[in-house]
Amino acid sequence: MITVPRIVIAGTHSGCGKTTISSGIMAALVQRGLKVQPFKVGPDFIDPSHHTRICGRNSRNLDPFMMGENGCMDTFLQATQGADIAVIEGVMGLYDGVDGSDLSSTAHVARILNAPVVLVVDAKGMSRSVHALIDGYRHYDPGLAFGGVILNRIGSPRHRSMIEPSLSIPSFGYIPRTEELAVESRHLGLRMAHESGNMGEFGKIIEENCALDALLTAAGRAPPLVPAIPERSNPPVRTKIGVAYDRAFCFYYQDNLDRLRTAGADLVFFSPLDGPLPDVDAVYLGGGYPELHLASLESSRCRQDLKEAAKAGMPVYGECGGLMYLSETIHSDKTYRMCGILPANAEMTRRIQGLGYVQGESIGGQSLFPPGRTVTGHEFHYSRLASSRDARYALRLSRGKGIDNGMDGLVSQNVLGCYTHAYFSLAFAESFVDAASRFSRL
Repeated sequence: MITVPRIVIAGTHSGCGKTTISSGIMAALVQRGLKVQPFKVGPDFIDPSHHTRICGRNSRNLDPFMMGENGCMDTFLQATQGADIAVIEGVMGLYDGVDGSDLSSTAHVARILNAPVVLVVDAKGMSRSVHALIDGYRHYDPGLAFGGVILNRIGSPRHRSMIEPSLSIPSFGYIPRTEELAVESRHLGLRMAHESGNMGEFGKIIEENCALDALLTAAGRAPPLVPAIPERSNPPVRTKIGVAYDRAFCFYYQDNLDRLRTAGADLVFFSPLDGPLPDVDAVYLGGGYPELHLASLESSRCRQDLKEAAKAGMPVYGECGGLMYLSETIHSDKTYRMCGILPANAEMTRRIQGLGYVQGESIGGQSLFPPGRTVTGHEFHYSRLASSRDARYALRLSRGKGIDNGMDGLVSQNVLGCYTHAYFSLAFAESFVDAASRFSRL
């Protein structure tokens, strides 16, 4: 039995302010000297980057669709070791899950972790109607434990006085409208933490307008948890895998990186934008924003280094932006040469080409994915890929678009590129590390 104080910050809907309030709560608790372990419900990469910057601890995704319920519990318990409290930011509205179901909703994760929920309510334009909204959310699922609410976008002291006396649940705060601290967005969501670090500034607003001591008390009432999976130990390092991490490639699930380490990899972080390919046995290229740095990627030495390494048989795995970088060209305002490893050309578009959860099965035996294995993940991209007629694919999707009509995982040599941001199974991590280890012995 493990006791971890924890709280889920949920929203009535997307855009109600839960990201800024979650980040502000994290910042305020860190300012008090607490070790805060952050989490994000769902497959998002951007909000966790802000959490990590604020808390100084890697934010983790909790997503039952990709991880399973036991996987969520395992990640939670592993990540919270040494933490004073866990703050879990929800996704969309509290009850919004896959295809209108409960699966992978914030409520689903709150039940898995037996964690109290704090509901963020956008009170702009409402007074008495707020109570009907809150009561509806509270009673919709009797299995959830509600700690309280935070009322956001309060217009004035009078606005607060019209709401406060009739509340049927404790309020942890009344947050005034604060437009000057807004974080800019673009086509894939908010800007990353390394581009806009002001999420932490909301800590001052939370400290001034929230009852943090009461929130901490609610988090401390969460009951003990029973580990779902035995604790793992890392084996000896047997290979080096380069992980592209810079302004162009920055979308990674922390669990994926940890599973590579667990399988025996030493991870070497490098920048395809700013330097050569390091001395490694394999490469992992995550997603991100290569489309914003096309001229630099084209002129970088790493592009040719990677092509030569792939020709020599080095295992390379790329996701979304990494897939595009491995292709022949990317067309945006004009056409830019990329690595030329995968037989395809990418084109940026103004409309979303793929968005949502992905599930499929690996096919054949000529890729890094072991054949016959289930693959789960997520896709979100404003680009499309035109592959050659004789292109080979490693994944057949039962859910999701992929590269071409439900086929994903373009294969060439020992290189695999997917639009899917996969949540790594232990089997895939071990397969990738095995391939890197074999290459190192050549």
